[in-house]
Amino acid sequence: MALLIDGPNMLRKEFNVDLDKVRDALEQFGDIVVGRVYLNQYASDKLIEAIANQGFEPRISAGDVDVEMAVDGTELIFNKNLDTLVYMTRDADFLPAIRKAKERGKQIIVVGAEPGFSTAIQNIADHVIRVEEDFELDKEKLEQKKREREHSISASESGPEENTEVQKNSEPKKSSTDSFKDGISNSINWLKK
Repeated sequence: MALLIDGPNMLRKEFNVDLDKVRDALEQFGDIVVGRVYLNQYASDKLIEAIANQGFEPRISAGDVDVEMAVDGTELIFNKNLDTLVYMTRDADFLPAIRKAKERGKQIIVVGAEPGFSTAIQNIADHVIRVEEDFELDKEKLEQKKREREHSISASESGPEENTEVQKNSEPKKSSTDSFKDGISNSINWLKK
């Protein structure tokens, strides 16, 4: 996945964003292969260094940060190795790029915060993560995603000839799918703390 962070919009003192927590929250959706933080020309050297030290690519713009981020997001739509784009922003400036990404079959995750978290950008996203004081995932959408994933896993693991009653009563063996589910549960529990 590609993570594009609107620095001036999201990396503000009032949100107290921890990029490691952002990375951890997104881990359940896949690996971050592209991680960019867009900053304006007034970003401090200390901030730029901290972003780079956390493994993100700082992108400094002398012009409008949103324009550079939207252009990069649009270019990433055509990267066949990426199936998910994550926009960390609160504003609706990225709606055209997000619509185009969805047309091309990309999954969209939006990470944002109140006040000013655009309803339009939340409604178009496949998943919404809200940065709150404790950085919790949007519980309703997360539970829905978990149910869908469990349903698709159980449907693919059970063939038409299998007896589902026997499966319920038999002791399940620990598969990689179970380990994956345990990892998601552990991540969710960690985020709830």
